[in-house]
Amino acid sequence: MTGSLPLTLRVAGRRVVVVGGGHVATRRTLSLVDAGAAVVVVSPEVSDSLASSIGRGDVEWVPRTYAPGDLAGAWLVQTATDSPVDDQVAADAEAAQIWCLKGGDPENATAWAPAVARVDDVMVAVSGGGDAGRASALRDGVAAALQAGELPMRHRTHHPDGFVALVGGGPGDPGLLTTRGRRLLAEADVVVVDRLAPHALLAELDADVEVIDVGKKPDHHPIPQHEINALLVDRAQQGKIVVRLKGGDPYVFGRGGEELIACRDAGIPVEVVPGVTSAISVAAAAGIPVTHRGVSRGFTVVTGHEEITALPHDGSHTLVMLMGVKRLAETCDELIASGHPAHTPAAIIERGYTPTQRVTVATLETLADTAEAAGVEPPAITIVGDVVTLSPAWPPGA
Repeated sequence: MTGSLPLTLRVAGRRVVVVGGGHVATRRTLSLVDAGAAVVVVSPEVSDSLASSIGRGDVEWVPRTYAPGDLAGAWLVQTATDSPVDDQVAADAEAAQIWCLKGGDPENATAWAPAVARVDDVMVAVSGGGDAGRASALRDGVAAALQAGELPMRHRTHHPDGFVALVGGGPGDPGLLTTRGRRLLAEADVVVVDRLAPHALLAELDADVEVIDVGKKPDHHPIPQHEINALLVDRAQQGKIVVRLKGGDPYVFGRGGEELIACRDAGIPVEVVPGVTSAISVAAAAGIPVTHRGVSRGFTVVTGHEEITALPHDGSHTLVMLMGVKRLAETCDELIASGHPAHTPAAIIERGYTPTQRVTVATLETLADTAEAAGVEPPAITIVGDVVTLSPAWPPGA
């Protein structure tokens, strides 16, 4: 590759000749068509895939062997016959000062096609020094890192249009953030973060990324929701990529719907990235499946603040309560009064998926006193139902 200069060619609308009709010619032709080139295939026979493109009118076909003059008006030529014809095409291209991609013979080509990966608006082209397999492996590795948000994706120039992504951060473990969420975080100019979001990921951001903590605690909302909505709109209207990093899932008691409406009303493009909700994942972290064959056929997710007396009252229906530590005693009394058996197994899980996770189990009748004695504090979720007995924390034989 000595003496080469990496370039990106604008082939849209320009004549490109492909000599050959086999696998290499097919692959290159389809790539050129995707790039908008006016492709002419010269070959007595073509593959089924090429025949389909020809039938649709995407490709012009000259159904014969190559002849001098076939390169007239071409900007680029790909030869892939695996025969002496390739040498003739390359020589004609050289004489006409047309760049030539020579299949299987990079040493005698005047142009090389790299292995290409596209992630959003980023295109990565990798040359393997003439080794196509090596280039493909490197390409795949770089693409995977970009897709996972492990490489910087931020634009370094001003955006004419802003953008907001409502990203569910999962229950707090950075490894449970989706790859799409992580990639958007790597592109962000502004991150508006909740108290229960995976804060460890903030250390990976560039120093000039604006991080705004709008975290709420029970009965303490330093930034009310309408101001958070206005904040998202304001930063996006400045042409910035804004990530609203939330704990759990944006639409499971996360008020993501309100933020979506506020942005849309202001004409701001919005993307919602689902997250792993703590209602299910934290229960799983404690060894409690919210449904289990022969034990529980369904579950309901509620907050501890709302009326729950109308819910099913037997242990085969799992009840998951979020944000209910402060009212735990009242909630347990209400459930029993409305028909839940006092001996129904129950658990409260603090700081799920963190190194300090703790599981406290009891019955519905004794859970509040047990939690108070243990000094249980939010963030925590409460599980009520027979599935609690499947947890390793449940005493054997109890």
